[in-house]
Amino acid sequence: MSRFPPRFGSRVVLPLLVVLGLLAWRHLDLRTGLDAGRAGSDAGEVGAAFTTQRSEQWVETRGRVQRLLADDAEGSRHQRFILELDGGNTLLVAHNIDLARRIPLARGDRIALRGRYEWNERGGVVHWTHHDPAGHLPGGWILHEGLHYR
Repeated sequence: MSRFPPRFGSRVVLPLLVVLGLLAWRHLDLRTGLDAGRAGSDAGEVGAAFTTQRSEQWVETRGRVQRLLADDAEGSRHQRFILELDGGNTLLVAHNIDLARRIPLARGDRIALRGRYEWNERGGVVHWTHHDPAGHLPGGWILHEGLHYR
């Protein structure tokens, strides 16, 4: 015999699940699957690196593809695009397509990434968005529509 009234479960469990769901929604970017607490923003890692003109810094950030550029075919081939960060600043992304798969991007797509930031006056560039073929560095990645490109 149950110690609780018959309707106890629906009165307590359902509201508890709703609250837990809202908390999870707040801390998880459902479009990219990236934990919002770990992803940088304009005011985070990328913003700090730009303000202090630091290069060779690993960063994580996310944003919307603002513009697709022609591939850089000199030396290692790179897929290039401009990423508008969630705070409005822009950043050039150079993704090595000799070491990682090309990403099927379209203008307006949301992505998350980890890579190595290099400062420049126009907002900087992020590269090393791929695995380290020598296995010495953790490397980077791009997350697009639930798929990791490394």
